[in-house]
Amino acid sequence: MVAKIQFSRGIDEDVIPDVRLTRSRDESQGTAKFYFLNPKALADDSTQEITGMYMIDDDGEIVTREVNAKFINGKPTEIEAIHLMKSPEEWERFMLFMERYAKAKGLEFSKS
Repeated sequence: MVAKIQFSRGIDEDVIPDVRLTRSRDESQGTAKFYFLNPKALADDSTQEITGMYMIDDDGEIVTREVNAKFINGKPTEIEAIHLMKSPEEWERFMLFMERYAKAKGLEFSKS
């Protein structure tokens, strides 16, 4: 299976997000913020309800319900999703997903 992101079950999101990570000094917690500009999930022809953000790979799925749309002139243009990791194990699982997702999409991971 290829790592993928969905906002509605069964419908893969094609837009590659900008992802920003932060981690506490003691590395016990972390936050990932995803920004999707003009995602397929917000397209005019999309009839599916956004029920969360599902990060799916060979080990299962990671789910976050903290998903918000941003609007310009009354039209949704961006999705922002926040995933909180409350343990080093959750951080490691998330990073494994991100490595797989980056590889599946031909992306490069950079620390800046």
